[in-house]
Amino acid sequence: METNEDVRRNAQDEGEAPVLSSTVYLDHVGEVTLTLNSDGLSWKSLESLNNDGSACFGIKFVPRIATKMATELKFSDIYAVELAGTGKILESNLTSAVERFLGNDGHDSEMNRFIVHSFEKSQSQPCLWILASYTFGHKDLHTCQMWVNKINDSLNKEVGRPKNLMVFVHPMSGKANGKRTWETVAPIFSRAKINTKVIVTERAGHAFDVMASATIDELHLYDGAIAVGGDGFFNEILNGFLSPRHKAPFPPTPSDFLKSAGKPSVHDPSGAGSETHNNKESDPLLSSLAHVESGFSHLRANDGSRFRGQEIEYPLPNQKFRFGIIPAGSTDAIVICTTGVRDPITSALHIILGKTVSLDVAQVVRWKTTSTSKVEPCVRYAASFAGYGFYGDVITESEKYRWMGPKRYDYAGTKVFLRHRSYEAEVAYVEVESEKDSSVSDGSRMFGKVWSLKRRKSETAICRANCSVCKIEPVYSSARSPRTTPYTSPQGTRWLKSKGRFLSVGAAIMSNRNERAPDGLVADAHLSDGFLHLLLIKDCPHALYLWHLTELARKGGNPLDFDFVEHHKTPAFTFTSFGNESVWNLDGELFQAHKLSAQVFRGLVCLFASGPEV
Repeated sequence: METNEDVRRNAQDEGEAPVLSSTVYLDHVGEVTLTLNSDGLSWKSLESLNNDGSACFGIKFVPRIATKMATELKFSDIYAVELAGTGKILESNLTSAVERFLGNDGHDSEMNRFIVHSFEKSQSQPCLWILASYTFGHKDLHTCQMWVNKINDSLNKEVGRPKNLMVFVHPMSGKANGKRTWETVAPIFSRAKINTKVIVTERAGHAFDVMASATIDELHLYDGAIAVGGDGFFNEILNGFLSPRHKAPFPPTPSDFLKSAGKPSVHDPSGAGSETHNNKESDPLLSSLAHVESGFSHLRANDGSRFRGQEIEYPLPNQKFRFGIIPAGSTDAIVICTTGVRDPITSALHIILGKTVSLDVAQVVRWKTTSTSKVEPCVRYAASFAGYGFYGDVITESEKYRWMGPKRYDYAGTKVFLRHRSYEAEVAYVEVESEKDSSVSDGSRMFGKVWSLKRRKSETAICRANCSVCKIEPVYSSARSPRTTPYTSPQGTRWLKSKGRFLSVGAAIMSNRNERAPDGLVADAHLSDGFLHLLLIKDCPHALYLWHLTELARKGGNPLDFDFVEHHKTPAFTFTSFGNESVWNLDGELFQAHKLSAQVFRGLVCLFASGPEV
C-alpha cells in the first residue's frame, strides 16, 4: 500500500485536466487503482491484472470484478463524498472464499475509509434510481482526506445543484405518511450538504400563505421549494408562488367570445364544414385585454383575498428557483410524468443532482362562481389537469371519505360512475395547425376517424428525457414581464365551439400517467410544448362510457377511439355551464366555476426532474 507521498499527479500532454491516481482498497472488491479524471472517477482491480490469480488443484479462480477491466462514476451521478473513520475493508466474495478454502486468513484489515455516494438505475425499471455507495480504504488518513477534498472540489463545479431549499411537508398527505416520507429522504439531503428549511403545514392553505407572502429577497435566499405530498399539495405551493407574481393578460372570457366574435365557428364532430373567424379587430383576446391592462388590483386568490402588485417584478420563467416533488400523495401523477416513477428516493436524487425540466402551466380564470353571481375574476394555476363533470364529481364525492385514504377515489369514482350524470355546457377553443391538417372533407366520418387515428399513432412522440419537442425554447416578449399570451398569431386566431351535454370536460397539460392510467389521459402530451389537450366526453350509454374508462386503465389502450370523445390540442379554451352546479378539479383540488377561461404558458416554471426514460 502506497503512502501519501506515493500519490501520483500526472498532467496530460494533450491539455486535459490533471489526473489524480492512487492504489487503494475498495470494499468487497479488493485492491484497485483509483483515478480522478476531469469528468469523474474510475478504477481498475489490481487482482484482474495479476496473471497468477488464485489456483487450487490446477483450477484458476478469477474474481467476478476481473471481468470488468474498468468501472467508473461520473461526477454528475455522485451526490456526496465523506470520510468514514476507520474500519474493515473486505475483499471480493470469491477471493475470500478461495482464501478460506486454501486455509489462508485473507487480507481484511482495519484502515481509514472514505465513501462515495451515488446511485444505480434499476435493471428492470430504468427510471427507478437506487442508492449506491462505494467505500474506499487506505492506511494513510491524509490520502483519504485528499481524495475527499478533490472529489468535493469537482462536485462544487457541477452546475445547477441546489444549496438551500424550502421544504413543505404535508403530514396528512396520501396515507398520512408525509412526515415519514421526509424522514426517509432527509439524510440524503444532509449527506449532500443541502440546507433545508422544513415547514410542516398545520392547516389547509398554510403553504400557499408562506409562498405568497415571501418577499423577493427571501426567495433569492433559496434555490427552490420542495413539496413532500401529492399533486394537490404541489398545486397549493405553485399557486402561492405564481398568484402574486405572474403578471399576464387574462384569457378571453366566454362572454367576450360570444359578443366580439359575432358568428363564431361551430365545431361539427361529423366533419361538416365550419365557418372561421379570423378578423383581428374582433379577436376575443383583444377585447379581454382592455380590463386586464388597467391593473391587477382586482385579482383574487381562491380564498377571496386580493393580491397587491409588488414594487419589483419577479422574473418568470426563473431558471434559478425550481420546484421539486417528493411523492407522498394518493396519485402523484406529476412525479410519474416528470421522473417516470413514483419513488421518494428517485425524486430526492433528481433534486439533489440539480436536474431540470420546464413545465407548462395553465392559468385558469373563473369569471363567475354560479349562474347568478357577479363577474369577479379569480385566478388559479394548474400544472397537470383541469377537469369538469365526472372529474369534478369524483373529487367532490371523495371529500366525504377522506378517512379512507387513497382508496376513497376508487369508492367515489364507482359511485359517480353509477350515477352517470351529464351536464349541459359550451366549450370554445383555439384551433391549431395540426387540428386543421387532421380535418376530413369527404363527409365520411368513419373513414376519417380511422385515418386520423392511424396518422396520430404513426406520428406519436412520447415525452421523455431530453425530449426534442420540449427542448425548443419558449419565446416571451420580455424576460422580466412575459405579458404576451402564448397563442397570439400574426395570422389571427381561429376559434371553434362545441356545445351539448357532456359527461366530462378535461384539459390535460401533461399526459397524467398514474397507476390507474398507465399511459395517462393523453399518451403523447408533452411537459413543455405550450399546449393542453382538451377532452370532451359527450353523453353516451353507460356501457360505452365504461368501455372508455376501461381503455384508460389499460396500458396500450385507445381511450380516445370513440365517436363520443372529442380530442383537441389547443393553447386556450373557454367554458360556460348551463346548469346550477359546476365544480372543477384542478390538480386534485376543488374549484367551483360557472364560467371560466384557461390558457397555457409554456415552460413557466422549472422542476427538479429530467423527464421519464421510456
